[in-house]
Amino acid sequence: MAYIVDFKNVSTVGLESSPVAETLAGLRANEARYFMNKYNHVFTTVPASESQEDLDYAHRILREERNIEFAAKPLETSRFQVENIQFTYVFYEDGLSINVMYTVDDPKKRAVGFKLSEGMEIPKELEPKFKFARQKSKLAGTIRGSFFVIKGEY
Repeated sequence: MAYIVDFKNVSTVGLESSPVAETLAGLRANEARYFMNKYNHVFTTVPASESQEDLDYAHRILREERNIEFAAKPLETSRFQVENIQFTYVFYEDGLSINVMYTVDDPKKRAVGFKLSEGMEIPKELEPKFKFARQKSKLAGTIRGSFFVIKGEY
């Protein structure tokens, strides 16, 4: 069942099994606020168990571009298009969030972003390959993020 992410009243709905459920919920709400403010888009997630196609798409890009396969359990996904950009999000039980930003008409503006919830360790699959920048969020505390540019066609 789809869940409309509320960025005013942060909820752990769908993320309860995460050891960092509160900060992961804040990270998810932070993304929802961004999309509402920038694109007037309502950010909605669905359980990973109901969105295998979206998981397969994101995991294929990770595997083919960087040979990355996460051990963590995916909890939720979100897939949508705003303007000319397709977005796919996966929220994992360990507190990791990935997003695939795929510009439909500009192959130079395609990337995979990683965001780590406050309180989680850097996943072994990303260390030491990526450097993480920090950003403060009222909803999520300190978010650590990194990314890589997508070179292939998906």
